[in-house]
Amino acid sequence: MSEPLRQNIPGLYIHIPFCVSKCPYCNFYSVTDRSNIHRFIACLVVEIGLYTGRFDRFDTIYFGGGTPSTLSPEQLETIINAVCKHFAISSDCEITCELNPGDVSPDYLASLRAMGITRLTIGIQSFDENILSFLGRRHSASESIAVLDMARSAGFENIGLDLIYGIPGQNLRSWERGLRRALSWEPEHISCYELSIEPGTPLHHRYTENEFTIPEENVLYEFFTTTSQLLEDAGYVHYEVSNFAGDRHLRSRHNQKYWDHTPYLGIGPAAHSFHGNRRWWNLPSLDGYMGHLQGHRYPPCGTETLTPAQLRSETLYLALRTKQGIDLSDFILRHGYDILKEKKDVLARLCNDRLIEIIDGRLRPTARGLALADSIYKEL
Repeated sequence: MSEPLRQNIPGLYIHIPFCVSKCPYCNFYSVTDRSNIHRFIACLVVEIGLYTGRFDRFDTIYFGGGTPSTLSPEQLETIINAVCKHFAISSDCEITCELNPGDVSPDYLASLRAMGITRLTIGIQSFDENILSFLGRRHSASESIAVLDMARSAGFENIGLDLIYGIPGQNLRSWERGLRRALSWEPEHISCYELSIEPGTPLHHRYTENEFTIPEENVLYEFFTTTSQLLEDAGYVHYEVSNFAGDRHLRSRHNQKYWDHTPYLGIGPAAHSFHGNRRWWNLPSLDGYMGHLQGHRYPPCGTETLTPAQLRSETLYLALRTKQGIDLSDFILRHGYDILKEKKDVLARLCNDRLIEIIDGRLRPTARGLALADSIYKEL
């Protein structure tokens, strides 16, 4: 049985572009010069005000980055107060804050809890010191352990951990060991991402210089299937390619909006927004962003209007990355396209190969199909 929808209530993403240091694999926009934090927050408040009345209300707020935990509790509260002043916020709003182990103290976490933040996403990445060193992380395994204990003591009942696999020098046994260690804290959510070598990053440069090799596809598939099996055996729901929740109520409400074309507003440099059939994104430059906002001008640097065919294609692509898949009747109503009729032979073959299944009016990937979601999409 599928879950009831939350009536497509929009989500709010707030990009905090500051980091103490840049991880060599990361291609998200951030800067290490934090001298402009106060000016940035003032501009962020202006941008929030510019969108007054554009969205009815929000039921999720997500602080991402960058590293949101580089801001003080007072600075984060200033932003939340501005959001509450200019927007209607649902009483059960999910408010998530990403943080880096080693940045925070018990008092810091208690302050986040007191200001209404309900969910933490902690960038653990690994409990292996050698892996952390390769990734350029500035925290230690012991700091990860400490922050998990502190978060529980502060009263957080919705904690997500981010972990990375497919790292040179990492073997399946050490990865399993790390997963079991993560499970010992009984986090409500676990995200397991395959290491991506993004062009333009320092790690990509090292890769092109042949400083290391990355695991082959069959090895990565083994990491993926082992992860899924281990976490599902522990009671977690594998609800999206990289995401696992303790139960269906603990899925990231905010991130699900990105996967089903629910509207969302992105605030801050390089943040993306989506509404209806239109997507727009802000300048990926802190100076440029602040320059626009000091003149009380919107900071978008790009926009696109999706055609019906593009919306249909995106809907299919995103749905195949989720355990829920596609409601076939809804897909016809929204896009005027009967995939059962148009792709009958392809779907029959994919079902026969046990990559998808069609049950109770839904087309969804199998466990194996989730691992090959991109390949399935290309066939459809």
